[in-house]
This record gives sequence, structure tokens and C-alpha cells, in this order.
Amino acid sequence: MRDVITRLLCLLPVLGLLAEPAGAQAPLSLQEALERAGRSGYANRIAAGQHAAQAGAALAPFRGILPTVRVEGSYLKTTDPLTAFGFTLRQRAVTPTAFAPAGLNDPDPTGNLMSGVVVEQPLFNADAWLGRAVAAIASRSSGAAEQWTRAGTAVEVVRAYWGAVLTQEQVRTLVSALESARSHLRQAEVMARQGMVTRSDALLASVKAGEVEAMLLNAESQTRLARQGLVVLMGDPADTAFSLPDALPQPERVRIAGARVTPGDVAPTTRADVEAADLALDAAKADARRATALLLPRLNGFGRVDWNTPSTPFGGRSAWTLGLMLSWTPFAGASDIAELRGAKGRRESARAMAEAAHAQAALEAFRTRDALQVALARMEIAMRGTAQAAEAHRIVGRKYDGGLAAVTELLDAAAIETASELGDVAARYDVIVAMAELRKAQGLDLSPLQDLEK
Repeated sequence: MRDVITRLLCLLPVLGLLAEPAGAQAPLSLQEALERAGRSGYANRIAAGQHAAQAGAALAPFRGILPTVRVEGSYLKTTDPLTAFGFTLRQRAVTPTAFAPAGLNDPDPTGNLMSGVVVEQPLFNADAWLGRAVAAIASRSSGAAEQWTRAGTAVEVVRAYWGAVLTQEQVRTLVSALESARSHLRQAEVMARQGMVTRSDALLASVKAGEVEAMLLNAESQTRLARQGLVVLMGDPADTAFSLPDALPQPERVRIAGARVTPGDVAPTTRADVEAADLALDAAKADARRATALLLPRLNGFGRVDWNTPSTPFGGRSAWTLGLMLSWTPFAGASDIAELRGAKGRRESARAMAEAAHAQAALEAFRTRDALQVALARMEIAMRGTAQAAEAHRIVGRKYDGGLAAVTELLDAAAIETASELGDVAARYDVIVAMAELRKAQGLDLSPLQDLEK
């Protein structure tokens, strides 16, 4: 018997593990959500693909800079007198009998397998060199644009992550409010049966409870939608097996994070979108120079080695050829002029876009800093309002119990308390979002916001 008991005790930990729910949720932190969105977020992946495509396009101008190596091969068979004798001559098979008039005038079918290696080396193509500079700058601009997309995705993740926590807390607040409303309803019904209040009091309490229940249903729907929106931002809509914090950070922690978000001794860095616009302007300027270089002459060299045999590739003796080719097209049907004017127009457009990016960045930095200060002030007001509404509800409840207040006054006090609690958590959420937007507007990372979970 003792052995049986000992074995059962040894199996208890295993049985405990088996008893755990199969779908146990793993906690999800803001840092993990940001990392998952950085790896798999749709917007980030699209931006990364566009940058990779632009980086690949940056290699295209090398066509006019680097050598080209080409292998050629062809086979011809003919009875044309001139071509047939040329094949024989290229194969170094000419003999005295090859000059017989009958053979020259009416040759037998002659075949030739030509194999060759050709090397072409651009020597001076100014438009290609300048085009390479354009492509390199454009690739860097695309990289900065990708970083700006990632910054925007990070802000959206912060918004969605804490938004999902906000809806959870709103659900709990409304569950508590619904319990309170139903308690008021039961109290009003009892007092109505006792003749202490009129039947209208119970009806009004029932209406108020229905309103709170409808708000709860909507909040539960918003919770499900918020979680789904978060997983979409993270790039995996099927992965919803995670848990979130029970509540938003407390006001004191939000205040500390707000102080870290706006350090007075740190100068804002250059935003990625501004950097992208500046680089796009540099690329447009270089492109205008490239278009001008289309009017210059081009110098290219080439060399080739050929083998000519009746049937064997690269057989027999080889022959080499070297050469230079100078070309200049002073007038190409006005196409070069059209290209030059188009490049100048793109340059002016890029200049205006760069100036607009700088102005917009300054405006957003000012707007988001002001928005954060307003959000912090509203959070303080909401905190005071929540405490005051709770106290007012308590006082009106005691008055109603003593018959000194109407049910409408009691229901209004309960509704104000619920609205104050919802406003309190919404105000904290607004501060968090304002902090994220300010960091983005300043070109800074969102690392201070991760302290909210500590």
C-alpha cells in the first residue's frame, strides 16, 4: 500500500501538467509585439521589398561601366561561292586546288561552325557614371523611406497594443457598472413593491441597466476587434494565442515615461522621411547632370577571339580582333532635349518635396509636443473627476436610500461615475499614444515606452 501511495505522489506533477489547458496563452509584451511587427509586419515587408528592388536597380548603370563578356556560336552551310571560299579560308584549309575555277564557281556544300568569345569594355560613357551616382543615392533614399515606414508601424503597434488593453479595462469597468445598475434596479423594484417609490423608478432603472449592457456588448466587440487588429499589424492574423496586461499603466508610471519621452537636453535627430526627401533631391540633381551628359560622345573598346572549324566547337586555330569605337550623336530627334527638360522638372519637384518635408517635420514636432502636454493635463483632470464622481455616486446613493433623492438623480450619478472611469483609462491611453507620436515626430525610437510595463 505504501508503494502505491508513493507512486501516486510521484505522478502528481505529471498529472498537474496534463490538467493544464491545451490552449494556454503566452504573455505578449510590447517589446515582443514591436519585434514581431518589425519582422513580419506587412507594411515593413512591403517597404523592405521596395528597398531591395531599388538596390537591385542601382546596379543597372554598370552596363555602361563594367566589361561585358559574351560567348557566341553559329553554324552555317552554303554553296554560295564567296561564302564557301570564306569558310575555307577562315578554317585555314586553303590549298592550291581550292583555286580551281570549277571549285570556285560551283563549290560543294561547305559548312562552318563559328565559336567566339567577345569582350566589350566601355571606356568613356559619362551618362553611365552619373547614372550610377543617381541610382546609388536613390537606393539610400529608399532605405530611409523604409526606416520611416518601420517607425510608423511601430507607432501603430503601440496604438493597437495599448488599445487592446484599453478595451479590456473598459469591459471590466462596464461589467462593474452593469452589476451596479442591476443592483439599483433590484433596489428600485423592492422599494416600488413596498410603495416607497413609484413604478417609474423601477422602469428607469431597467432602462439604465439596458443602456449599460448595450455599452458592454459594444466594448466586448471592440476588444475582439482590437486584438485582431494587433495581430494583423504583427503580420500573422491567425496567431491570437496570447495574453495582454490586465490594465493600462498607472498615472504615476505614465508621468515618469512622459518625462523621459521629452528630454530637454537631447536634440531631435533627422527624421527618416526628411532624410529620404533630401536624398531624393540629391538624386534628382545628379539625374539632371546625367541627362546633360547624354550630349557627350562615347568611347568603347572591344576584343574577340574566334574559332572556325567544320564541326568542332572551339577547335582549330584561333583568330583575335581588337578595336575602338567612338560614337557621337549631336542630335537624336530631340529625345535628349526632352530627357534633359524632364530631369530638370523632376529636380524642381524634388526640391519642393524636400522643403515640404522639413516644414512638415517641424510642424509635427510642435504639434505632438503640444498634444502630449494637453494629454497629460487631461489625464490629471480625469483622475480628479473619477474620484469626485465616485464620491458623488456614494452620497446620492445614501440620499436615495433615505428617500431624499429621486431615482433619476441616482442613475445619473452612476452614469457619471462610469463615464468618468472610462474617461480616466482613455486619458491614460491618449498620453501613451501621444508619447509614441512625439518620439516618431522627433525621429527617435520608442524604447522609453517599454518602461511602462516594468
